Amino acid sequence: MEKARVGLIGLGFGSEFIPIYQAHPKAEVTAICQRSKSKLNKVGDQFGIETRYTDFRDVLTDPNVDFVHINSPIPDHAPQTIAALKAGKHVMCTVPMATTLDEAREIVDLVRETGLKYMMAETVVYAREYLFIKELYDKGELGRIQYLQASHPQNMEGWPDYWKDMVPMHYATHVVAPLMAMVDGMADYVSCFGSGTINEECASRSGSKFAVESCQIKIRDSDVAAHVWRFLWDTARQYRESIDVYGSKKSFEWQLITDENPVLHTANRPEPEIAERVEVPDYAHRLPEEIRKFTRGIVDEDHLSFVQGGGHGGSHPHLVNAFINALLEDRDPFPNVEQSANWTAVGICAHQSALKGGEIVKVPDFTRR
Repeated sequence: MEKARVGLIGLGFGSEFIPIYQAHPKAEVTAICQRSKSKLNKVGDQFGIETRYTDFRDVLTDPNVDFVHINSPIPDHAPQTIAALKAGKHVMCTVPMATTLDEAREIVDLVRETGLKYMMAETVVYAREYLFIKELYDKGELGRIQYLQASHPQNMEGWPDYWKDMVPMHYATHVVAPLMAMVDGMADYVSCFGSGTINEECASRSGSKFAVESCQIKIRDSDVAAHVWRFLWDTARQYRESIDVYGSKKSFEWQLITDENPVLHTANRPEPEIAERVEVPDYAHRLPEEIRKFTRGIVDEDHLSFVQGGGHGGSHPHLVNAFINALLEDRDPFPNVEQSANWTAVGICAHQSALKGGEIVKVPDFTRR
């Protein structure tokens, strides 16, 4: 395989990736898929893509597609992934991998049986902020990590209607992933509490009344624990996907308000000098030159993913490059299927725990590497 040929499924958020693939020296967009024919043709005409499908199953039978990049609504992620793997296609899928443990288990089993590649396209572990913190840690500047925490408050008013069926922790990978990845860890068990009450419509549709879910995670074979919290409705807070890492030498804390700089705390300084604002650099230099510009530039600045996500920390070209290289070099992508399943299962297990008043719930063994 000299170039990896992709079929993109879902062209809302997914259309952002088309110019990245088209500019990548080792990739080719051979097909696109969107249920709405008018939207399909608009995007196809915009980017000069001839092969267009309104049914994702047609992408799976296209011999000119090596892998699918799934950006469809969350309820479709697992069924489309499972169908693609059964059809012999490699898969990169936006988060979360699934919303049930049975679906996640089937995906893991299929990847192990077929040898195909699967990567959950978790933006945060390729965002410049995560890459900055991880670089500090790998260089020894943070010292020993003592504690990890992350938050993802996001009000879903104005988003597609299916979000009313979701519970907060079923979309928790943006906070779970960076904490597990920071220490190359896998979640062992969780304890989660629900707090507050949301509106009657969302509560009845989702089956959960909780406004906020707050989860403590025990990392397997580690003395480090982590804390994450999420909400979707009826709680006043500006959007944020934060990561806080507390080390013995230095600690990193995410900014409270968008457009501020984060804070780095350094131990053993006079108290007024411990905290300082730091500017996080871009990491475009890690990418092929042809796609470096995409860490800063976005195609659809009005899409809610960018209004509330700030371009996902410049992660999109890193995601594309990581999966393309994994395919061409015949190796596991990061995250691989077990990591993706573990990070996804944390949220599913956390909600089970919240429904049981914080009872400890073990993350299933099928997520073990």
